[in-house]
Amino acid sequence: MENQHLPTISPERSAAQKKQAGVQGQRLHAGHFAFMRAVIQGLDTRQSWDRYLRLEGEHDDIRHVRRTIQRIRDEFASAARRHARHGIARLIQLDADRIDERAGKLPTLDEFAAERGLEEFSQAEQLDFYREVYGIAPTGAARRRRVIARQLEALRWLEELVAEPPRAQDPPRSWIHPDIAARLEQAGIDSLEALVLRINGVGYRWWAGIPGIGIGKAERIVSWLRAQESSLGMTLGPHVDQPRQQTSTSDLRQLVKGGTQVVPIEKFVAPPGLDGADGRFRAPKENCRIPATNDVQAIFAWVESKAANASTRRSYLKEGERFLLWAVLERGRALSSLEAADCVAYQAFMTDPQPSARWCGPRGREKWSPLWRPFEGPLSDAARRHAAVVLKNLFSYLVSNGYLVASPWQELALPAQQKQPRQQLSAAHWQRIERFADSLAATSANARLVFALQLIGQTGLRLSEAVAAKLDDVQRTPAGMILLTGVREGKERRVPLPPPLLSHLARYLESRGLHPDPVNPANAGAYLLGPALDVHERAPWSPQHLRQANAKAGIAVGTLRDQFKTFFTACAKAATDAPPEDRAALEAASASWLRRISAGANA
Repeated sequence: MENQHLPTISPERSAAQKKQAGVQGQRLHAGHFAFMRAVIQGLDTRQSWDRYLRLEGEHDDIRHVRRTIQRIRDEFASAARRHARHGIARLIQLDADRIDERAGKLPTLDEFAAERGLEEFSQAEQLDFYREVYGIAPTGAARRRRVIARQLEALRWLEELVAEPPRAQDPPRSWIHPDIAARLEQAGIDSLEALVLRINGVGYRWWAGIPGIGIGKAERIVSWLRAQESSLGMTLGPHVDQPRQQTSTSDLRQLVKGGTQVVPIEKFVAPPGLDGADGRFRAPKENCRIPATNDVQAIFAWVESKAANASTRRSYLKEGERFLLWAVLERGRALSSLEAADCVAYQAFMTDPQPSARWCGPRGREKWSPLWRPFEGPLSDAARRHAAVVLKNLFSYLVSNGYLVASPWQELALPAQQKQPRQQLSAAHWQRIERFADSLAATSANARLVFALQLIGQTGLRLSEAVAAKLDDVQRTPAGMILLTGVREGKERRVPLPPPLLSHLARYLESRGLHPDPVNPANAGAYLLGPALDVHERAPWSPQHLRQANAKAGIAVGTLRDQFKTFFTACAKAATDAPPEDRAALEAASASWLRRISAGANA
């Protein structure tokens, strides 16, 4: 066996050797060495496992723990053999607990002497008596201690040689159990950086939608990543551990740092000279009639001028944000310095925003998420025309309010508007929809869907209006029930609620445990459309806030939109006796189609 004193590894040689050691499979990190030191010294395996190697799985599976210990020993031995230290390879593979196991259970000579009252005898006499009792000399335990000491020194040498900290660009399989890493990589997570971005970007239940990754594995991954934050240079936010509703807005705002990159306009910091304070087409400062000294402030002033409609403000901000980010980051110009040629280039850019990783992201990511991007992908002809119309409005506003002297969009023709056939559902379609809705299982979510179909189909409400409406907005008048949906063009919008719809509403309210009369004081504060209340029965594994939903609470627009889409697709598949064009119409239907049901469809 090799000399106990091991060679020193120089820094220059160590880097190359570590690289060589890491090319084969899962890499060795400090946790592997810490765990094996604990195993060799006989410390509590469960505590050591939970502290250093929980990412490998749960300690309850003893066979898995034993296989992992053997795998680590094999990895250590292989690393030693790659550096021609064959004696160390053999040493690492030894299990000190099995070295003269019988001797390991026997007392030491001092313990034997104290137990038998032989302290006054000579050591030779003590040894003779020990052999007489046990048949062997007390040397096995000492040999075991020597092996353990040599193994610990060998581990120190190996750790210096091959252990390395995880880096953000490393693939998951370099550090995470191969079975888990394969699941992550199949989901498109090809680096630890991408994994942290996914977790921070989605937050609580980030693992949902990744097959084979459940809450147990997800917790172990998060725990391990948190332990590696210093070497990764990335941190996980507190929102990862709790439902979105329990995370403060201030905590979420910290996830995306301000800077000169593709970030929400609220976090964007333009480079010097590109913020528009001295843009080429800025009007004299004394002529400006809006509270803006730069382009970002000018966009917000324009958005606020649309204060009557929240949906319009969101739409306008999105288009202004996209254009400003593109102008500065791709064109290298301030918004207030753009010319007509820049606007033409932007129209071409919208057909295929590239590089995609920089500009495009998953649908529905909120602005607090690091995964947010201004685009989801190429824009359709209609979307590009809408963007041009909105941006033309932006620059007209800035010119008319003395911020700019001219608009680069002024002389540009809008993209041609493609004439689309009117999208609507016929009376026959509506009858199929009603029959299919009646066949749905009696769940809380389906009760909401059935009522929402009638609500939008009979009143023509927009999806956003239906979701935002509260029972407080319903009034009883001499002519019947009406719903107030806000103010348009200076007038209060009053939507009549037909008697058949009121019957649907009463049943739906009762299903939520509310009073069937929508104007009853007990319903104060309740939304017209509420959350599913039977989640605790149908999906008991769901987060606490879903299993204990408030009957008066509302829902997100996306929740109802997705439910409609799923319903119409299922309805089309069930219409096996319908002509192909009818099935196609049902599958393509949306909430906006319900608003244009032809006359007599609701009779």
